[in-house]
Amino acid sequence: MPQGKPASVPDDGLTTRQRRTRPLVMVHTGPGKGKSTAAFGLAMRAWNQGWPIGVFQFVKSAKWRVGEERALRVLGASGEGGPVSWHKMGEGWSWIQRPGSEADHAADAREGWEQIKRDLAAETFRLYVLDEFTYPVKWGWIDVEDVVAALAARPGGQHVVITGRDAHPRLIETADLVTEMGKVKHPMDAGQKGQKGIEW
Repeated sequence: MPQGKPASVPDDGLTTRQRRTRPLVMVHTGPGKGKSTAAFGLAMRAWNQGWPIGVFQFVKSAKWRVGEERALRVLGASGEGGPVSWHKMGEGWSWIQRPGSEADHAADAREGWEQIKRDLAAETFRLYVLDEFTYPVKWGWIDVEDVVAALAARPGGQHVVITGRDAHPRLIETADLVTEMGKVKHPMDAGQKGQKGIEW
């Protein structure tokens, strides 16, 4: 197994083990494909370590049959790794537009965030995947300062990964790890729609 070596060692009073095992806030953002894919790859690693995983999807439709969901539900129920809990918030706020429905979606998003805060306080999961969470923050449905405060105050060894384009600068500032997915080329640029096995 490769051993990553840090560029510098801070004078923070922590042991190497303490520093190595501290819980992280991770943000996957940018216009390129792969933000959620990378987060679910991380969830597979967490499952293999036996960690309880909570997935909270904030934008994808509750009706979609997403491959990662099926795979992680099967793995979670297998009894071989960690348990997996999957929550879909609303009905796909960015994809299904209905007149007069934005207030309902905002309320759903806020309730989803309140549930996450309850789970963080109770240390329900070891890894939280907040998929497409940047959007309700960007749209002002969820207060970014409340998010920053809750993440900073989370007890125990809980890791959180947040995905979505246009991550708020405060999320980026708060995160321990930020990856920006850049787009060089995409089939949709040439008029091709998403396809099975690639997008879902």
